[in-house]
Amino acid sequence: MKKEPHNYLIRNAQKEEFKQVGALLVKVYSNLHGFPKLDEQPNYYKMLENVGDLTNNPTTEIIVAVSKQNHIGGAVVYFNDMKSYGSGGTATKELNACGFRLLAVDDSTRGLGLGKQLTQYCINKGKESMRNTMVIHTTNAMKLAWGMYERLGFQRATDLDFMQGDLPVFGFRLKL
Repeated sequence: MKKEPHNYLIRNAQKEEFKQVGALLVKVYSNLHGFPKLDEQPNYYKMLENVGDLTNNPTTEIIVAVSKQNHIGGAVVYFNDMKSYGSGGTATKELNACGFRLLAVDDSTRGLGLGKQLTQYCINKGKESMRNTMVIHTTNAMKLAWGMYERLGFQRATDLDFMQGDLPVFGFRLKL
């Protein structure tokens, strides 16, 4: 049976789902062609595995796309305050801005539009919070997502670019 995107609900992750979200992030990111592997950036993968810890900050939420059968098809971490964003570069100094990181869609649900739905959910949260700007980062290994972000109105922001070890990370902004 083919899964349909309308069979997925976008909502905040529940605490008991945090480990499953962490496993999804590790699986997706470790399989990205051209993205650093576990042995190259072990602390990054530890952060992914323990992604629920990010919600200890009250301005940070994990958003999931969940099927009626409770399958997590995708996830993203939303930051209502850039001070909590946790990236390199200057993004954490952005004022009246929000952002998201760590967007991942399970292989079994790719092509259903869950990444776009999760992104749009974050955009809507930013607008509801009266933020002026949304900030995101991506890498060359995630080029497929670049087109989606640009179609949603994000524009490259080279002033937000930084290096994560040997990995170039590219910034984008969206005026909300």
